[in-house]
Amino acid sequence: MSTSYRRRILAGAGALTLALGGVAGLTGTAQAATKTTTIFMNCDAPAPQSDGSGNQDFTITLPDTAKAGDTVPVTIDPGPSPLVPAFAVTTLNTTKITFVGVPGQPITVTSPQESVTVTPGVPLDAKPFTANLTIPDGTEGTTLDFRMDLAVTVANLGGMDYVTTCTPQPRPSATVGSIAVEALPKDPVTTKLSPNSGGPNTAVVATGANFPPGAVTCAASLAGVDTGDTGTGTADASGAASCSLTVTKKADNIRIGSTAGKPFSYLAPVEGVPHPVDIEVLPGPLALGPTAGLPTLDFGAITINGKKQSVVGAFNAATVQDFRGGTLGWDLTVTRTPFLNSSTGHSLAAGLGIQPSCTVTNPDSPSPCVAGAAGAITDVPLKVASQAAGGDELTGGEFAVGGGAMIQLPAFMFADTYQSVVTFSIA
Repeated sequence: MSTSYRRRILAGAGALTLALGGVAGLTGTAQAATKTTTIFMNCDAPAPQSDGSGNQDFTITLPDTAKAGDTVPVTIDPGPSPLVPAFAVTTLNTTKITFVGVPGQPITVTSPQESVTVTPGVPLDAKPFTANLTIPDGTEGTTLDFRMDLAVTVANLGGMDYVTTCTPQPRPSATVGSIAVEALPKDPVTTKLSPNSGGPNTAVVATGANFPPGAVTCAASLAGVDTGDTGTGTADASGAASCSLTVTKKADNIRIGSTAGKPFSYLAPVEGVPHPVDIEVLPGPLALGPTAGLPTLDFGAITINGKKQSVVGAFNAATVQDFRGGTLGWDLTVTRTPFLNSSTGHSLAAGLGIQPSCTVTNPDSPSPCVAGAAGAITDVPLKVASQAAGGDELTGGEFAVGGGAMIQLPAFMFADTYQSVVTFSIA
């Protein structure tokens, strides 16, 4: 088989839109609702596979209700694709589908990788898959109407990825499913003890969040066994609770209600001469590196063929160090300059996208990081990773932020060498 013919087969594999992963059963106790929606999809496929468009049925199963912060299953079952494969080929496919459910908070679900075999001239009728999505905070007491915004399929053959991007028309689509978010945001939690240490007869105020309005109780325990020291308090309409008790016996934990509680250091009276020992812990920086910049991401060469083409790669990972020793969060965004050749004066009207990733590189990090949704990098900052503020909890750590990259090239352009500079910023 010649190299050029093999490349044509590989490119055809990239045009297999919405090749989804294996079926998984819907889990959880919440009742689920299933809805089928017909969506007109415009698909941009790698050459030589022709782009395509047409109606496609998507059957979405979502739980009827959830709490803010819950992670719930979503099952996606697509109908036949509007693209017709040009070659018989077997690939390993992964699909990322982005929903719009909350303004400014797109949610992306990802299929497991699956081996897919297609027949030339026969539209792909992909299998369903189940993935997880997290209900955003701040949505309490609302109904989230999910609309499809983007479907990206990555077909891997021989270690090379070929990307097909399908967008609904109109974008986003009509509602494909809904979840009613309960008014109570999350499970009740004890958030803070004031003070969190003391000896016999120490008065302690325990605070909490997410409690039903009304009376609450609090209790002290030692090694998981209640000591008998209890107290009472109230929770206001917002769910904020305050409960007071007096510690009379040795305890290592104080809780409100049945929550996990917070550690308490019991200081037993000791006869002798006290000798206080102080230490001052200074905050470190919130830093983004390396300071010398990241290596060039080279997408290589591509030959003009009169069709739109897509090229995939991977952004080198930037490092984030949050040593501030507090409860603050951070957002990392990216922007870019136009693709230009300053010597010739040519410019390239190419689209550059990112599928962000964020990983914890120091296992002692007290915080997780969250990758943003896939999107286009422009001169408008795009959030690609974040660490949420901790409230009363410590935040910080060390992280690596990068992700997949894709350039979408026009059918015709000046043959030249172009460069754009992508800048990562943190605040």
